[in-house]
Amino acid sequence: MTVAALRHALAAAPELPLTVLWPDGDPIEAHFHVTEVGRVQKDFVDCGGTIRRTVTCLLQTWVGDDVDHRITARKLLKAFDHAAPVLGAEDLPVELEYEACNVIQFKVTAVQRETERFVVRLGGKHTDCLAKELCLPSGSGAATKGCC
Repeated sequence: MTVAALRHALAAAPELPLTVLWPDGDPIEAHFHVTEVGRVQKDFVDCGGTIRRTVTCLLQTWVGDDVDHRITARKLLKAFDHAAPVLGAEDLPVELEYEACNVIQFKVTAVQRETERFVVRLGGKHTDCLAKELCLPSGSGAATKGCC
C-alpha cells in the first residue's frame, strides 16, 4: 500500500476511527497514537555485492496511558499533510512500527472502510537473500563462487 492509496482511502471516510489489525486479525490497542510519519531510506550492499536502496514511509505508533484517545482518518490525513515535505513522494510503500518488548515493523497491506470504523491491515516483513544466483548452494551442495 502506498502513501497515495492510503491517503485516498482515508479521505473517503475522514470521520471514522482507525482500527489497526495485526496479520492474525486481532486489533492493536484502540487508544494508539501515531507519533511519527517519516521517510526511511536504507542504502546497503547485498551479500552478492550489489548496492541497493529501499525507501518507505514509516508510521511510528505508541500506546500510552490515555485509554480514551482515538485516532480518526482525518487526524492521520493531517499528519500526512505535515509530513509531505519530508516524504517527498506519495508512491512510497507504507509500514507501521510498534513496540511490543522489541520494536517491530509491519507492511500496511490493505485498508477497508466499514460502517463504524476504518480498518488498516498489517502484513509481516521478511528477510531474503537478494543474490540467490550467487549465494545459494549449487547442485553439488557447495556455495557458488562469490558468496559471502
